[in-house]
Amino acid sequence: MIIALDAYGSDNAPFPEVEGAILALKENVCQKILLVGKEDILKKELSKYLYDSNRIEIVHADDIISMDESASTAAKSKKDSSIVKGIKLHHEKKADAFVSAGNTGAVMAASLFTYGRIKNVLRPALALNFPTSKGSEIILDVGANVDCAPEHLFQFALLGQFYSRFLLDIEKPTVALLNIGEESKKGNELTKKVYQILSENQNINFVGNIEGKDVLRGVADVIVADGFVGNVMLKTVEGVAISLFEMMKEGMRKDWIAKIGALLSYPVFSYIKKKLDHTEYGGVLLVGLNGLSIIGHGRANAKAIKNAVRFAAKMAESGFLQHSIDYFEGRKYELES
Repeated sequence: MIIALDAYGSDNAPFPEVEGAILALKENVCQKILLVGKEDILKKELSKYLYDSNRIEIVHADDIISMDESASTAAKSKKDSSIVKGIKLHHEKKADAFVSAGNTGAVMAASLFTYGRIKNVLRPALALNFPTSKGSEIILDVGANVDCAPEHLFQFALLGQFYSRFLLDIEKPTVALLNIGEESKKGNELTKKVYQILSENQNINFVGNIEGKDVLRGVADVIVADGFVGNVMLKTVEGVAISLFEMMKEGMRKDWIAKIGALLSYPVFSYIKKKLDHTEYGGVLLVGLNGLSIIGHGRANAKAIKNAVRFAAKMAESGFLQHSIDYFEGRKYELES
């Protein structure tokens, strides 16, 4: 298993990427890593570590796509960037998947331009493996498509089912629609139409609407939303988690009784923090394309990079991509307009 890794994606690149690649190889996450970026700097950084030089190959890339650049423009014009070259390595079958903690829009645009959509898939989506009180759930879309039509969310549900089956080993995943109420008549015109489509389709194990308060409860295996709602939900949960731990720390500093309570509660707090820690989950998968691109958090550290590589290797081995291709290419979807 060979993974192409953008060495100039994260906020602190290339340091987390290099260390993360070393950690991934030490834990035998994959057989080899293609580290894409400025060769002279990467060689210098790699010289600080002991590793099997046969398992890391530097692929030189002159350009870097920064976080504030126009995504589609940079993806088209910067052909020698670490993002574009890494995606091409996967497309040319020199790597089994691609990982980047860089500009999300640029990774999506370059992936779409290079791989192309799976036949009959209308739009790709960003799918997140999200922690809950009962395990994990798949949420999509979390940012690729701000405006969606009902048929887009229908296909997201299908892709989410495949993802859940191959990543989480759930034979018949349940699917819920993120909405402002549980009743079938709640929501805007989009969610009402999607509710009708999902409830009438026998290929979807639909369990109804889900409200935002239930996202972390794990009441469904797959949660479907348009990219605007999904991204707002994700950023809100991340913000709440950060604020909650900051308030906990502040409260624990107040007096000696609080400090004793903090010591006694430390195992519980550690468990919750690990469960909500983005570094544990690696990144989001861009589904619906003829390739595997995993996008990590811009604040990724070495642990997050290692886990992103682990996640990429697992998805490449799972058969998810080929199964999705076979399914969507084998039929057309006739939906009411």
